[in-house]
Amino acid sequence: MDIIEFLQLSAGQWFSQRTIHNLVSGELQAGKSEVNVEILEKTNPTVIKLCEQHQTDPSVAQLVGLQINWNGTINREQVKDIGATMLIVIPNSDDPHQGRLLQDKGDGKSTNISGRYIMGSDDVLTFITESEDLYAEERFWYLMPNLRLRTSVVKRPLGFTLASFCSEIRRVKN
Repeated sequence: MDIIEFLQLSAGQWFSQRTIHNLVSGELQAGKSEVNVEILEKTNPTVIKLCEQHQTDPSVAQLVGLQINWNGTINREQVKDIGATMLIVIPNSDDPHQGRLLQDKGDGKSTNISGRYIMGSDDVLTFITESEDLYAEERFWYLMPNLRLRTSVVKRPLGFTLASFCSEIRRVKN
């Protein structure tokens, strides 16, 4: 599977269950979310804007945008977890199994984030984001077209590290 096929398979509505483990404090959290993933055309104004903010030509061949929205809760206290992010993947021309990753968290206060992706020969997609105060690695793979698994590790300075595991089931319309 290539990056385009993988992301197209991601489109739709998903039910996500996750467990988050703070590796320093030992605290565990559980959460669940409704996640909507929409493919964005490269002519979409928000795709063009994010590309321009990263000095990237939005007409680049094979550029793919995703709009991801989620609405969920964390822990038994039912703490709300609502958010959105836009991702753009830009395959390398010499190796389409790797490329750039542009991201906008959509919260109005964070700066745009860039990173990279690797599409493994085992059909596992890895997103890596690095900055002075963050290292994040997220891996996605499908057990079946309607069942996706995801793991992530987030590290910050001073030893703060989170690891998470998610199972995501596509909502199939009858």
